[in-house]
Amino acid sequence: MQALIDGDILVYRIAFASNDEEEAIAKARMSTFVEELLSPIDIRGYDGYLTGSNNFRNEIAVTAPYKGNRKDVAKPVHYQLLRDYLQHQWGFVMIQDQEADDAIGIRAYELNDEEYIIMTIDKDLDMIKGWHYNFVKNERYFVKEEDTLRTFYKQILTGDRTDNIIGLKGTGPVKADKVLKECETEEEMYEAVLEAYDGNEERVLENGRLLWIRRLPEQIWTPPK
Repeated sequence: MQALIDGDILVYRIAFASNDEEEAIAKARMSTFVEELLSPIDIRGYDGYLTGSNNFRNEIAVTAPYKGNRKDVAKPVHYQLLRDYLQHQWGFVMIQDQEADDAIGIRAYELNDEEYIIMTIDKDLDMIKGWHYNFVKNERYFVKEEDTLRTFYKQILTGDRTDNIIGLKGTGPVKADKVLKECETEEEMYEAVLEAYDGNEERVLENGRLLWIRRLPEQIWTPPK
């Protein structure tokens, strides 16, 4: 089984935990963490990804700047050190013009869903079918293809505070579930979400394109016809 690893998450977790430590300790912690991720007997190889510069979502965001709420948040001391370390020592790939999540999604859809496991704590990646591993909760679970779209449309309603994506006012996960409760097809999900937004197609399209994790290179989400 191929491990698809979200390197952005690893860098932040290890770097923040090592803020008061020397560089060598930060590197050693990262090395140990990656080794443990890859230790299960069914892991035969891995692809690791890091988000580089530029992001096509910056041009799509109109309602609020994409990830604009992070501009004043200081990065951990060893942030760049550990990004370089993952690239040079572990072969992680720096992704340009999109995010590590997109690279993971694209790679996943190149493989059979029994051939890989996505390693992250980012629930956004539940939008991608296949095996997942939350390494904080030590939880391994499978996401079915039919559940990925429900996750996606639910996020269009709730938005994503982490990425500064504004959802429908007053709509949390419970209310979003109610909106989508009777929907069985993607067309029904889209129509239900559009109705919740009072027919505002531009807002639904903006959120959808910001939230959609790519399955194909350069893919931009479009509503079902």
